[in-house]
Amino acid sequence: MAGISNQEDNTPDPHETFLRLWTHHEPELRAYVRSCCPKAQEVDDVMQEVSVAALRKFSTLDDHSAFGPWACLIARYELLSARRRYARDRLVLAEDIVELLADEGAQELPLRHQQLQALDHCIEKLPRERRELAVAAYARDTTIRKMAAQLKRTEGSLYQLLARTRKELHRCMEQKLAGAES
Repeated sequence: MAGISNQEDNTPDPHETFLRLWTHHEPELRAYVRSCCPKAQEVDDVMQEVSVAALRKFSTLDDHSAFGPWACLIARYELLSARRRYARDRLVLAEDIVELLADEGAQELPLRHQQLQALDHCIEKLPRERRELAVAAYARDTTIRKMAAQLKRTEGSLYQLLARTRKELHRCMEQKLAGAES
């Protein structure tokens, strides 16, 4: 990945290179972390710690094409640290289970990347109004009740429309992913 070069020695700016790699891999890393954390706030906390640790250690990464697995390893250690921090919570998984989930999640990163690309493709294919509705429904601090009031619809009709939209996205993704395998 190209980065801005320093004017004097024509070398890529490591901060920009890191930012480009992080931005590219963040959705799959977030999915990986989410598979091991039961609460959205914990996912955000772990992701913040992963980004800071990865930035600090970025100079030790020789092969930038290995950024995804490398960042996944950092996430694994941050997940274990978070597990210890949240150990008083009843919803904390045993450390060996977190390690097992982390291992499986790391192996599934390429699949998650394909799934996210398929989802992006399928969302773009939706009519504009349904696409905006689907994206808004999953925005932070959004409730169906608020959306129904804004759109002057009943909550039930909105739930039905979202269910049809999810089914359409699911079918589209299955077709897209099946096409990618062949």
